[in-house]
Amino acid sequence: MTGGRILVIKLSALGDFIQASGAMEAIARAHAGARLTLLTTPPYEGLGRAAGFFDEIWTDGRPAWTDLPAVAGLIGRLRRARFDRVYDLQGQSRTDRYFQLLRPDPPEWCGAAWGCAFRHPQPLRQQRHIQDVLADQLALAGVRDIPRPHLRWLEGDAARFALPPAYVLLAPGGAAHRPQKRWPAPRFGELARRLAASGLTPVVLGHGAEEAALAQAIQAIEPATVSLVGETSFGDIAALARDARLAVGNDTGPMQIAASAGAPSLILFSADSDPAMSAPRASREGQTVETLRVEDLQDLSADVVAERLFQAFGTSLTP
Repeated sequence: MTGGRILVIKLSALGDFIQASGAMEAIARAHAGARLTLLTTPPYEGLGRAAGFFDEIWTDGRPAWTDLPAVAGLIGRLRRARFDRVYDLQGQSRTDRYFQLLRPDPPEWCGAAWGCAFRHPQPLRQQRHIQDVLADQLALAGVRDIPRPHLRWLEGDAARFALPPAYVLLAPGGAAHRPQKRWPAPRFGELARRLAASGLTPVVLGHGAEEAALAQAIQAIEPATVSLVGETSFGDIAALARDARLAVGNDTGPMQIAASAGAPSLILFSADSDPAMSAPRASREGQTVETLRVEDLQDLSADVVAERLFQAFGTSLTP
């Protein structure tokens, strides 16, 4: 499969974008010599450029349905581009509708939309890991050998933070509208105290005022904790992860980056999300990525997390 114009659609979110990066790499390899375009949204433009798979990035991929001129503008832009094939890695009702709006002469389309050339219907996408879903979808269009998301292409500057050589990344934040996905900050503080007592420097990742407050709560319990909230780009998190002893955090974007960049990782899940569908997987041979799921993260103790770290990574944390 060479030549032509190829469109890849991935609008959001951070973790999903990273999980789809192996599929993007496989598409670029399968269409060597083609002109590849990514349709996404502004927060992921930088990731799309850093990946190096695409010749151009479009960031107008999610107009409000109530903004009819913007919707019409996007559909018109898609028509004028005359793509030879579209890989819809978003696979939701929004992008299914884009396909329908391109009738009566849509491009060759690989996705979940009814009537498309390479259809991977929604029933086959339910209760399965996103990487497996995308691998099966792409196989319908002849794209196989999907690599693991590895983020070797994502660069940052970890040295500027001047961290001690033995540190552990902590990601206590998460989507504000899903508080059930957050382990309480005081428990992260207890874990940080154990890390520090074992000679490991806790380093908190995050962004925004709310997550800065979480870092402060952790520092109140363990003053040796370093807060990098608001100071790191996606690339910086990847660079930090490559040298981290461990990464521990909630089911959130920074943990997706850390695990996919190679950090030995433990991700904490509640009943609000399912690791079988969305947990990051090891990005390289020899890397351990573990999950710990409980019904309610409010009930998860630091003792249980410390024991899991010992079992999975051999890291003994003193009480």
